[in-house]
Amino acid sequence: MTPRNIKRILFGSLAVVFLVTSMKYGFGEAWLSQYTYALAPAADVMQPSPAPNSAKPQVVQQPDSAMPPKPQPLSKRVVEYHINVSLRDDGQHLDGAQDVTWTNPGKKTVSELYFHLYPNAFQSPKTTFMTESHGMLRKDKATPNSRSHMKLLELQTLEGESLLPRLQYTQPDDGNPSDYTLARLRLPEPVPPGKSVTLRMSYEVKLPEVFARMGYSGDFIMAGQWFPKLAVYETQGTRGRTSEGWNVHQYHGNSEFYSDFGIYSVRIQVPETYTVAATGFQTKPIVQQDGTKLFQFYAEDVHDFAWAASPNFIYEEVAFSDKGIPGVRIKLYLDPAHAELKDRYMHAAKSALANYSRWYGTYPYNTLSVVVPPKGAAGAGGMEYPTLVTAFAAENSDPGYELERTVVHEIGHQFWYGMVASNEFEEAWLDEGFTSYAEDKVMEAAYGITPNLRLEASFMTHPAPLRQPSWAYGSHLQYAENVYMRAKLVLVDIENKVGEKMMNRIMRTYFQKYKFKHPATADFQRVVEQVTKADWTEYFNQFVYSNRMADFSVDAIEVKPIEREEGQLYESTVLIRKNGGTTGPIPILFKFTDGSTIVKEWAGDESHIQYTEVTIAPLEWVSVDPDHTNVLDNKLINNFMLAELPGETRTRWNVGVSKFIQGVLGAFGW
Repeated sequence: MTPRNIKRILFGSLAVVFLVTSMKYGFGEAWLSQYTYALAPAADVMQPSPAPNSAKPQVVQQPDSAMPPKPQPLSKRVVEYHINVSLRDDGQHLDGAQDVTWTNPGKKTVSELYFHLYPNAFQSPKTTFMTESHGMLRKDKATPNSRSHMKLLELQTLEGESLLPRLQYTQPDDGNPSDYTLARLRLPEPVPPGKSVTLRMSYEVKLPEVFARMGYSGDFIMAGQWFPKLAVYETQGTRGRTSEGWNVHQYHGNSEFYSDFGIYSVRIQVPETYTVAATGFQTKPIVQQDGTKLFQFYAEDVHDFAWAASPNFIYEEVAFSDKGIPGVRIKLYLDPAHAELKDRYMHAAKSALANYSRWYGTYPYNTLSVVVPPKGAAGAGGMEYPTLVTAFAAENSDPGYELERTVVHEIGHQFWYGMVASNEFEEAWLDEGFTSYAEDKVMEAAYGITPNLRLEASFMTHPAPLRQPSWAYGSHLQYAENVYMRAKLVLVDIENKVGEKMMNRIMRTYFQKYKFKHPATADFQRVVEQVTKADWTEYFNQFVYSNRMADFSVDAIEVKPIEREEGQLYESTVLIRKNGGTTGPIPILFKFTDGSTIVKEWAGDESHIQYTEVTIAPLEWVSVDPDHTNVLDNKLINNFMLAELPGETRTRWNVGVSKFIQGVLGAFGW
């Protein structure tokens, strides 16, 4: 057996070991856990308080203390909802009624409104969401009972004129006649700039068995995207618009949400055994009558309202304040299986709020609720809503740091989704990527956990532009690896270039400038340029608006002895190639058989560069970016090459193994 074959077999074996290890520890689905495998918490990293005494009486949920009115609104408050909703005894239907007021924020008269009717996404297998997702979202799969609908029963003016005949379902993205998630309403009278219109609506919602963020699981209820919600009317200049108009899309397999800020006053009626968690704060004592409980919640300067209910919640609450947090009541709605873990949930919530507020800006709300869904309701877990987040479901009684990471990630959304409020239909990376970047910072600061950026980059098998509609990605996996992972790597790469201190200024400036304003990618680029006083056009064109990674390879090595007057020397010729975008100077390390080294730095502006070195000792190997400072390099296998192989074999071995590993990862890793 030749040395070449031995090395091939050895490397193939190592590749198999790597793949088996990857699948064992869930790296193939790393994005589901925000890319870091969660080991059990170490005692020296986190010292939770003693487990609660099981004999201690459960805390009773009480109305929140009255908060003084804000001196001025934080947002434009384009919408105002007054909603009454009741959960039927079957635990699968909602009966809702709402008065919704829309104020025209533009300079033109508007003659139509658009409503998102998200529960209709699960009405049939033919909807846009179901055909694109194939009934799957992350690890969540639709069951035969995961059917839902929203039926509008009344839609009228305050004077009683029925507007249902004026309602038309529309499918602007794909023309799918079986999709009823978006409706257009022609108004009887147009709304002038600055004026308002109020409509009265009633509706029935059939909840699905928990799937894709909403539904029921046993007697647990997750009401997310559950009411008819007005779309966003974008004024001129918002997200670069040259003329004002509606931003409307259907509910897609990959897309999340985009709404306008406003006020919500919501009354929720449930069976008397239930406890309710909701956006905002509770304004009145709970009313119990006729076997039901009535909860009253209020929220302002938010762009959505969600709630959860269960007769099994164990309720815990603490008051918390810190820099940028005047005073917040953190509320836990725990599944009994995780009751003993309440201190870990609280620690994660406090750590997240404290760090995000210190780094980016004030958390302006007086409540934050964390809901832990029960086992079997994973589809409701790991989701963000204004002032309310869901942790992962209580599937495991002894979770690792995944518990903390999920809470930290979802609370991060309170800033990038909740307050900055990017358009997740069209620019999801501005939410998911920013949140993933910030989440890693908290996990390192609070728990000493650092991300494995090399591993994460290796999963970038199908890079795609970050700024594009969510449904333009080829699959949910491609969507996830780009808007979560590649987006985060781009932010880390920017930080590596400008330094941590300046990156902190960039992120804080962006948050402060655009909170409550629906920014776009171009707005973030302008902030980067303003803070750094440099032009970032080429960088954004490559790594944000295009699908570039920053892959550099050792393509060929030739070493030959040469005779000189001073004796025998060795001439080494090395070819380095750029296979992706330009990301700045790249270090190259040359190692010789006598132990000596030479370090070169290549700007990487050309497609390739060739080095020739004449030395006493022959070249042993070459490594591009040996310290892995280039976080956007997703093919590290081609960064290194030995020099002692025959010339033809050197090049073929490097390229062949790289293609093999990429193929295997593509087949099994994702």
